[in-house]
Amino acid sequence: MRRVLVTGGGSGIGRGIARAFAEAGDAVTIVGRREDALSETNEGRGMVCRVADITDEAAVDALFAEPFEVVVANAGMGRAAPLAEVTLEEWNNTLAVNLTGTFLTFRAALRGMQQGGRLIAIASTQALKGGGRIAAYSASKHGVLGLVRSVAHEVARKGITCNAICPGFVDTPMAEAAVKSVMEGRGLDREAALKMVVSNNPVGRMIALDEVASAALYLASAGAAMVNGHALSVSGGEI
Repeated sequence: MRRVLVTGGGSGIGRGIARAFAEAGDAVTIVGRREDALSETNEGRGMVCRVADITDEAAVDALFAEPFEVVVANAGMGRAAPLAEVTLEEWNNTLAVNLTGTFLTFRAALRGMQQGGRLIAIASTQALKGGGRIAAYSASKHGVLGLVRSVAHEVARKGITCNAICPGFVDTPMAEAAVKSVMEGRGLDREAALKMVVSNNPVGRMIALDEVASAALYLASAGAAMVNGHALSVSGGEI
């Protein structure tokens, strides 16, 4: 039984990934800031719930008292706003959670990870392109992808892989917040706002949680041993 750690496991993509690994028979530890959200993810699935801030170096290091075979750095945040309206605090917070949190998680994981280990970062299609009103988020996810590609070179000869999953809009509370923002900002009803949000996806719909979770399960599998430093787009052809 593999030991799997998923950050940001209290909701959204992290919840879907954690549950998928648990259902596959792995021993899963989920990390987040809210104990109630972690408990909701668990719901009797036997996961270990750890409350921690992944921007806190000591807190992250403490998560890895015992090594994990699979580590998914999923914790993230983002807010849509024109660059001219983004405060320095918002910019720093976005980079701290999305980029520095991934760095701290991977660094701590590698201190005990053995051959066959898997590092997976949840990036975004915004790691592969740019977009208006999401400069801080996009910059942080570009940084995550650069980190993944560099780490992949470092760990390759150790039999460890490091990859990124780059989803488009996934059916999560964060995506719903984006829809509501469009509704309020443009005076649209929900159907019209949703259509605008997913307009870059040729399939024309939100991505399902299990579609992202399946990508994580694949990258963690023995069959993906030669997939390293890759940005796996789960976006219906957006990228």
